[in-house]
Amino acid sequence: MEQEEQAGGLWDRRGTRYVVFDSDGTRQAARQRALPCASDLPAAARRLQEVCAPGYTGRKRGEVVRTRTTLLQAHTHQWLGTFSGTSGAGNGDYRGELRQAVKAISAYVKAQSVPLSQAVVRLDGQYGNGAIVADLAGLAYIMRGKDYDLLNLQQVQARLAQPPDQQMTYPETGTCRSLFDCPDLPLTPAGPRARVIVATHPATQTKASIGTTRGEVVYELFYTALPGEALTPADVVALYLHRGAFETVLSDEDQEHFNH
Repeated sequence: MEQEEQAGGLWDRRGTRYVVFDSDGTRQAARQRALPCASDLPAAARRLQEVCAPGYTGRKRGEVVRTRTTLLQAHTHQWLGTFSGTSGAGNGDYRGELRQAVKAISAYVKAQSVPLSQAVVRLDGQYGNGAIVADLAGLAYIMRGKDYDLLNLQQVQARLAQPPDQQMTYPETGTCRSLFDCPDLPLTPAGPRARVIVATHPATQTKASIGTTRGEVVYELFYTALPGEALTPADVVALYLHRGAFETVLSDEDQEHFNH
């Protein structure tokens, strides 16, 4: 992979420098222990009742949740903001919070004299549909897609019937992904178009936690606004997967934020 990530940014094959940002909707679940209730005791009150509410807890144990969207400059690990609507209680408003994050990115690159076209935001599968692209206001992006109906499009089926553009093998797991580049696909029938990279790998006896399995193949989707002459399919997927480093930083910050 010829692209190079450094502290100052990401350099593509044309020598263009990008600044990468990670935005993520995060939720923290809280467990509510039983409170004693007796005539000689004061009225029961919960410390988290103003910031938590019933909502989707995901894989976390708890009865109430608080959600928020965080924004990190990927290369310097500088936190640029945390957004949680009015209180963040319950499921929150991840699209409204994302629009706030986009404004923060725009202000940051303007202050750094970096063209907005050279700012890239990485988003996980929560945002992976065509409606989100309109919220990004022209900002470049890489996101994991979740609309697997795109695999049914005739042009996608035709592309999958041909040899892949590239293959990626991960030494740690031995997983080999075949990458198919679809440079201009409609994300919705009347909505935006984007470059979509389809990554496939053989299914195993263990159910894949990410992607969709059809027959003996697991399919993953990656949407991006970055052109093919700048970053190859392998560059795009590798850049997205580097997002994993953000999760550790977010976990530490999220725990500290919630405890306070």
